[in-house]
Amino acid sequence: MLLHPHPDSGCSAVTRLDAGAIRTATGGLALTWTLEGDLPALALPALALPAPAGAARRDGLWRHSCFEAFIGMAGEAGYLEFNFSPSGDWAAYRFTGHRQGMTALALAAPPSTRWQRPAGSLQLTAVLAPLPGAAGSLHIGLCAVIEARSGTMSHWALRHPPGAPDFHHAAGRVLELAPAGPVG
Repeated sequence: MLLHPHPDSGCSAVTRLDAGAIRTATGGLALTWTLEGDLPALALPALALPAPAGAARRDGLWRHSCFEAFIGMAGEAGYLEFNFSPSGDWAAYRFTGHRQGMTALALAAPPSTRWQRPAGSLQLTAVLAPLPGAAGSLHIGLCAVIEARSGTMSHWALRHPPGAPDFHHAAGRVLELAPAGPVG
């Protein structure tokens, strides 16, 4: 699915940004992003492919280039947030409401990430183990923060709510995945 730049924060170095999400056979999620463009014009750390060494859980990844997923469960005000930096670092949070009640999300296993950098693009596949309480319908917002070498930030999403960029807003969670089927 095509991500769109926020009207107030485009980036001419990015020519296309796609993302997707599917449920895995084990009941988890596979999230993908493909960024195309003039990568040398972007502030991206050097990658040790396919998985950066020393990747760890870290806060504040959204302050620089990172790919993000916001996952809401049908009928619930709370949602989950995942951040994936090209450095290999990641973060996972649980919120009780719009930007409220943020806590670190306990995971059964860290996300499995695979970074690739074919000519003119940067690709990420992140596989998440089954998430607690996520067996029902999911409403997902896939997005990205992209930093240019100039320091300019651009915000990309499947859909932007009115106003300033706000990936936490429920109106951005437009990708719906059906309830998980039986595992096994």
